[in-house]
Amino acid sequence: MHTAEDDRMDSSGVVANEKVAVVTASYGLRRGVLSPLETLAQSVSTMAPSTSPTLTIPLVFALAGNGTWLAYALAMAGIALMALCIAVFARDSASPGSLYVYTRETLPPAFAAVAAWALFFAYVMTAASVIGGFVSYAYVFLGRFGPHVSAGLLAAVCAGGAVWIAWRDVKISTQTMLWIEAVSVCLISLVVGILLWKHGLRIDEEQLRLRGVTPVGVRLGVMLALFSFVGFESATTLGAEAREPLRTIPRAVLQSAALAGVFFIVCAYGEVLSFHGASPGLGESTAPMRFLSERAGVSIAGPVIDAGVLVSMFAGTLACVIAAARVLMLMAHNGLAHGRLAKTHAEKETPGAASVLAGVLAFVPVAVLVERGSSGADVYGWMGTLAVYGFLTAYALVAVALPVHLRRRGRLGVGGLVLSISATAATILAMVGTVFPVPPAPYRYLPYVYVAYLVGGMGWYVISRRRAVVA
Repeated sequence: MHTAEDDRMDSSGVVANEKVAVVTASYGLRRGVLSPLETLAQSVSTMAPSTSPTLTIPLVFALAGNGTWLAYALAMAGIALMALCIAVFARDSASPGSLYVYTRETLPPAFAAVAAWALFFAYVMTAASVIGGFVSYAYVFLGRFGPHVSAGLLAAVCAGGAVWIAWRDVKISTQTMLWIEAVSVCLISLVVGILLWKHGLRIDEEQLRLRGVTPVGVRLGVMLALFSFVGFESATTLGAEAREPLRTIPRAVLQSAALAGVFFIVCAYGEVLSFHGASPGLGESTAPMRFLSERAGVSIAGPVIDAGVLVSMFAGTLACVIAAARVLMLMAHNGLAHGRLAKTHAEKETPGAASVLAGVLAFVPVAVLVERGSSGADVYGWMGTLAVYGFLTAYALVAVALPVHLRRRGRLGVGGLVLSISATAATILAMVGTVFPVPPAPYRYLPYVYVAYLVGGMGWYVISRRRAVVA
């Protein structure tokens, strides 16, 4: 049991008197090995921020046009609400189960089970999406050198490498992700900064006045922009392994959401401004950062960024496997998954079986789709959409659980209620926005895939509960 500082103000706006916080058991994981920066790296790498300027921002632009920056600003506002909710829980308890544990401690068991299955699905589908992006961008990068490599082989290299590192050592994993993302983001920021300076830091009237932008376009753009942020909370899965988790994890959650939001908005504004009059346009460009590097007069940065983005996608896959494995491990401890998945490697102190299963589940849909002729970019979009459903479900349940959590600790006030209601409303609106108006195929069928998955997961939950009662 750990007692936090008295009279500390938490993110709900309520003063926490005699606030009690708990760090759970390590579950066989290596305790306290990750520094605050390495903990932050987990959240940052799950988002894979350097992939958004190359893959996601062009997709958002195709929908929102000159309102791309606004779509990202609205997405950032919604994520900020969720970050504040999650940070409240993270200051009070630390566990590898992440959002699942937060809901398990406050909501009825069935709702906690939904959160668990949704969160695990979200991390696995994000890994699958980023593997698809890895395949897509590998062809952009390798196209400079000529050789053609099987898409299935590229997917296997990305997934297999991520599983191997995740199994070997979590500290090596986070250090690898930290440096990969840091170099990529710095290079992209350099290019965008030079371009803004070359334009005289002037206000782009077309973007400011939202010329040609429609409300529907911005709304659909927000849905895609949200995918740039998902995973910002994944530092919470390092509850056993982070040093001073009750301090470093909530900071990592808030910092990753804030820093990524500013980065995305600046990149969106700079890319749209710099692509004015270009052919092909931003929405059709397959390598926007290479084009922008040439425009900025630092063409040498183009291939370096290409390589950095490619490796960043690998780092994103790695981060998702790490997060999914720890959630799955806690699910196994609580009877929501097979008991063997609860075990950790005696020497490595990592959830080996859970890591392998998470990697395989991420790899299989990508391998099947690319072998059937789908492009890596299509896989990135499809799997990413499925991941958003899972994240929004888990986020909504955490937002609903917040008042219960605060009331049990004697800290519920107006600030906590307003935060809960605002965050819940934001996630519900985002969820509705992904299905109405009905999107074109195959996106219109993806909600049914997600619902079928949840039904299967809850079916397992019912069976496991009955077995427990019989035993």
